[in-house]
Amino acid sequence: MERASTWRMRILHESMRGAVGVKPLIGLGCLGLVAAAALGFFLFKGGGSDEEAPAVQATATDTVAATPPPAAVERIGDNYRMIIDKIGVDAPVATYGLDENRVPVVPTGSDAAQVVAWYDFSVKPGSGGNAVFAGHVTWNGQAVFYNLTSVQSGDIIKIRDSEGREVDYRVISNNAMDPNDPNALQMLYPTNDDVLTIVTCGGSFYDTSDPVFGGDYTQRIVVRGELVS
Repeated sequence: MERASTWRMRILHESMRGAVGVKPLIGLGCLGLVAAAALGFFLFKGGGSDEEAPAVQATATDTVAATPPPAAVERIGDNYRMIIDKIGVDAPVATYGLDENRVPVVPTGSDAAQVVAWYDFSVKPGSGGNAVFAGHVTWNGQAVFYNLTSVQSGDIIKIRDSEGREVDYRVISNNAMDPNDPNALQMLYPTNDDVLTIVTCGGSFYDTSDPVFGGDYTQRIVVRGELVS
């Protein structure tokens, strides 16, 4: 049986191949981190089980009315880009989710090198909580997050929609993490604060003789930003 640490961390593999379409993250290297985190989001949000939780009903009184939870703030539209001036990134963001086996998918089409993936099991940027993004470091050459390690605390990451609305995040950490470090996984879990998290591969590439993807990277680069505007 494959070790849990292995399947968790085998996502966003930075293969030098360019298969067309969208493939599951399992087997793609770096973002097995995201696959495991997806489970964490479901558990925190109450959606991680196929069995529905029993409903708890309360009887309203004449003096106390139920108060609905506050709606998420929608600060940007659905068509938006990620801009990181520090490293020359101005890339379209595409929404990615889970396949029928609840495994996150990753861009692998002809434009995969320049696409940033936002995962819809996380929150929309600027709406409160942890917005999780991922992208390739290499894909038939340099990819969108090739220079992500150069981003430092204080740098600004902008999310700008097609109507010019923008939410900005200030980088507060940029860490190269061991794929087996549980702290790496926790960076992708839900938060009470409005934050942005970006994951890509880092460290050294090594050959695993995988017939499709060839190898993996020794580290995961995880950038965290906090909402500033």
